[in-house]
Amino acid sequence: MLLTVSTTHRPATDLGYLLVKHPDRVHSFDVPTGTAYVLYPEAAADRCTAALLLDVDPQRLRAQQDTFELGQYVNDRPYAASSLLASALNKVFRSALRGVSKDRPELAAAPLPLEIAVPVLRGTSELATRLFEPLGWQVTATPIPLEPQIGGDSRYVDLQLSGSVRLADALNHLYVLLPVLDDAKHYWVAPDEIEKLLRSGEGWLAAHPEKVLITRRYLAHKKAYATTALQLLEGDETTDEDAELPVTRKISLASHRRDAVLTALADAGAARVLDLGCGGGALLTALIKDRRFTEIVGADVSSRALAIAARRIHLERLGDRVRLFQSALTYRDDRLRGYDAAVLMEVIEHLDPPRLPALAETVFGHARPATVVVTTPNVEYNVHYEGLTGTRHSDHRFEWTRAEFRSWASRVAARYRYEVTFRPVGEDDPATGAPTQLALFRTVSAEVAQ
Repeated sequence: MLLTVSTTHRPATDLGYLLVKHPDRVHSFDVPTGTAYVLYPEAAADRCTAALLLDVDPQRLRAQQDTFELGQYVNDRPYAASSLLASALNKVFRSALRGVSKDRPELAAAPLPLEIAVPVLRGTSELATRLFEPLGWQVTATPIPLEPQIGGDSRYVDLQLSGSVRLADALNHLYVLLPVLDDAKHYWVAPDEIEKLLRSGEGWLAAHPEKVLITRRYLAHKKAYATTALQLLEGDETTDEDAELPVTRKISLASHRRDAVLTALADAGAARVLDLGCGGGALLTALIKDRRFTEIVGADVSSRALAIAARRIHLERLGDRVRLFQSALTYRDDRLRGYDAAVLMEVIEHLDPPRLPALAETVFGHARPATVVVTTPNVEYNVHYEGLTGTRHSDHRFEWTRAEFRSWASRVAARYRYEVTFRPVGEDDPATGAPTQLALFRTVSAEVAQ
């Protein structure tokens, strides 16, 4: 799966500064479906080309339940540009997508002579022209013929774009429109996709003549999501076609979850807090903003996640108040002892169930903070997510019902002398409960335990 970006701006090798990828190196990145590479087949003063090559591992593509047994091996996904390539683009060119360049800020803000090539893309020439031409591109979308003995054209095109466009705009056009042309997403589409669409479409989508088609395809034809997005694009005016489905923009579940965790920590009076399995630092950011938390530690087994978190929170500016540790939560770590509270926010479901006793021993037995906050998805609520089959995330090893979560939490509390209470997080449905469930553990003194 290949995408190339070329420029004849002089010096053309400034493209490396804008993409934050040096032309003399081959850069590789792990992505959920394989490995993404950035390399430069040509890098001269008069012309420079950066190539994004996505090497998809078919075994890591989960076949849909209704496909035949070998469907995950026999398909076009490793070859035809799609949302897989858009996701890789978003990961490896993140600062370029935002229009940010530390070394060439004036160049990042200016239109450049650009040529984009996507050699294999599912879609039609006519649709590719309708989508890209209004954005200032000269479009050549050549149908790829079938084998001579079959004759005719396939459902794929070789897409070539040229124009004078700001690099950030060009990348955002591709990020949105590649899955639109493919008319499919390789992952479950949740409400936060609306925010992604609006962010990436800022400055061009609202005025695009095909904004309705783009919005619906990008949001996987989920009518309620598309209605909300179109209302926001139109300044909260409901489109006539979807007037019967007014949908208000809600606070995201991630925000509800962070607020619930912060409230639980405040209720416990915690000042020195561990964020266990901190990932890229989403909760750390919220903890840092709240001055009640005087000492904050983020711990994760992934050095890469910690590096992302460090950049996100600007660790170098925070002094001794915030520290990051690489630590596996299934092994004892003396550095995690002695804190007021620990948070496991959306962590336990990423462990294989046989590893949960080791995690409990590490956190509740060895580290033993006075308070532990645990959140995890409520699988009963999944019926409210249109089109969802299986778990909410491909890396979830399990998702528990409310009864299963309470049973596990109660056993842990009894074993390690904690008391535990439960709170719903998000919209609490009378039948299924809330989308996220939270357990608040507090230590019990030896006298009370006896």
